[in-house]
Amino acid sequence: MTSTKKELMADNNPAASPAATIEQLLGPDSPSNWGKWGPDDEVGSLNYLGPAEILRAVSAVRSGEVFTLQVPIGDPDRSDPVWPGRTPAVRTQVMDEGFFARGEEPEPSDGHHWADDKIEMFTQGSTQYDALAHYWYGDQVWNGYPADTTIGALARASVLPIGERGVVGRGVLIDIARARGKDVLDSGEQISLDDLLAAADQQGTTIEPRDILIIRTGWIGSYYRTAREDFYRDWNEPGLAYTPELVKWFQTMEIPNLVTDTIANELSFYPGGLQLPLHCALMRNLGVAFTELCQLDDLATACADDQRWTFLYAAAPLKIVGGSGAPVNPLVIR
Repeated sequence: MTSTKKELMADNNPAASPAATIEQLLGPDSPSNWGKWGPDDEVGSLNYLGPAEILRAVSAVRSGEVFTLQVPIGDPDRSDPVWPGRTPAVRTQVMDEGFFARGEEPEPSDGHHWADDKIEMFTQGSTQYDALAHYWYGDQVWNGYPADTTIGALARASVLPIGERGVVGRGVLIDIARARGKDVLDSGEQISLDDLLAAADQQGTTIEPRDILIIRTGWIGSYYRTAREDFYRDWNEPGLAYTPELVKWFQTMEIPNLVTDTIANELSFYPGGLQLPLHCALMRNLGVAFTELCQLDDLATACADDQRWTFLYAAAPLKIVGGSGAPVNPLVIR
């Protein structure tokens, strides 16, 4: 991730710390799953999603409703939401009826015409999966691979193995915004482990081991009803805030995948300029897959209407060789 520097007030942040670096914040004893699935593993905690977990997910389907969670790409009427410093996708028409009408394309002898286009975008410029080697500290990425394996392309722990494997499991939606009586959390509003568990209890929902954890803040939904300049003003996304207890809970619960309706899945900034420590604590150290920038509002409405907050979740990011991330359109079947 890249951004301009911002800081939060220390007395408003549970991760307030004199630490100057993420490595100092997490410390040498931060929970780790390195080596748990062997020295060559590149999909991390997704290994928890075996046949039994897939069958458990299938058993959560009741009504057959289908929801897709990806935001639109290349909408000419509404520029795509992206992390500050990235540019929205640009779709370009390279062939259509106009080329024939203008005489720019020879008329085929059999009379067929066609349309064609291309798109230029960041691989993490839409709803997407992070590669496990996308974000790190020190000189190692997920599973202890050297950081220099990212030079030129991700040679290890790229998004490709996730795309090849696919992700299927029981999803559980925790609607933090609804639990707090809001349409959308405020900029910089934090979610602690206690908040997460309290919201689940309020819903009458039990988060079970190996569930795919889906958290709604309302953030991305708000983008489509907010002026773009207002959405990005004083940027600090709401979300989970780092604590050692939260990280240990993820490890103990064997959570394979974190999915949110924010661009980075966690609070953006911490005191002293620390940025996205959960990317390191969860993704780099535990191998938790991150699915970001999802649209969860319609799914949340359906779950609230019948008080069913669990379902089958399925996703497979594009198989981009060496990619640090890839677009995805996750499916939820209730």
